[in-house]
Amino acid sequence: MQRDGALTPASKIISLARRTTRAIDLAIGERCQGPVFLAAGGRRLDRHGAGRIVRQVTRRAGIGKPVGPQTLRHAFITASLDAGMPLRDVQEAASHADPRTTMRCESLGNCISREGNPRSAGQLRAAK
Repeated sequence: MQRDGALTPASKIISLARRTTRAIDLAIGERCQGPVFLAAGGRRLDRHGAGRIVRQVTRRAGIGKPVGPQTLRHAFITASLDAGMPLRDVQEAASHADPRTTMRCESLGNCISREGNPRSAGQLRAAK
C-alpha cells in the first residue's frame, strides 16, 4: 500500500469499506513506506505470523474447528456470494483469474455455515 499514489507494476486498486480504511490507517500510523502490518520488533508480518495470529484468536474465541487465513478467505468469498455480490466482483476481490475458481471455493460448503450470517450479509451489501 502506497500513500503517495505511485503505482508499481504489481499494484492493484481495490475498493475498501470506510471501516477497513480506518483500521489500516491506524495500523500504519505516521509511516509513509514499508509494510502495512508489522510483527513484534517492527519486522514485516509474514504469512506464517498472520496464520499464528488467526489461530490464536480462534482459540481465544472458543472455536473448536481449525481456522487459518485460507478459511477466512473462503468465508469472505462465500459470504459475498451469499450476500448477492456479483460473481465478477467477488472473483476480482479474490484475485481469481477464472470464475470457476471462485465458484469452487463457494461450493466447498465447509467454508462457513450455509445458513449465512444476516449481519455479515448486510455489512457486505453496505460496503459495495
